[in-house]
Amino acid sequence: MKILSITSIATLLILSISCSAQTTDKTDQNKLNFIFSKGKLGPAENFTGKAWNIGLVENDTVYNTVVGNVYFEPGARSNWHTHPSGQILIITDGEGYHQIKGHPRQTLKKGDIVKCPPNVEHWHGASPQTGMLQMYILPKTENGMVTWLQKVTVEEYSNHK
Repeated sequence: MKILSITSIATLLILSISCSAQTTDKTDQNKLNFIFSKGKLGPAENFTGKAWNIGLVENDTVYNTVVGNVYFEPGARSNWHTHPSGQILIITDGEGYHQIKGHPRQTLKKGDIVKCPPNVEHWHGASPQTGMLQMYILPKTENGMVTWLQKVTVEEYSNHK
């Protein structure tokens, strides 16, 4: 009877450690190095999935520039949109995508910098498995900030060509 109990306990312990290791691996894969707090959840009419935004530099008449940070949870993405004076993205962690209308989707990783040209339709967001952190810069805000357009379809999001 004692042998059965010890064997059962050993088996449970091994299973427990094995399950714990698998959970930790999956969790570690999605950990990102947050420089800033997540901020506020972006509106569902402009994003698919959860995208969190925090403003870092508010617009004013001296700099006419807005700087912020967005955290896209895995699979989250913006709608198609344009910026009258363009947009600069600086990827600070994770993995995601960016696409300019009519061009192939690009994969983005930590350290990548993207220039979105003025008045050009584009979208950006996280990969399905990993979230993405990005800083954004909107220059010359006196020209306007953003025009939100239609949602990015599953086909557009999944198509890497």
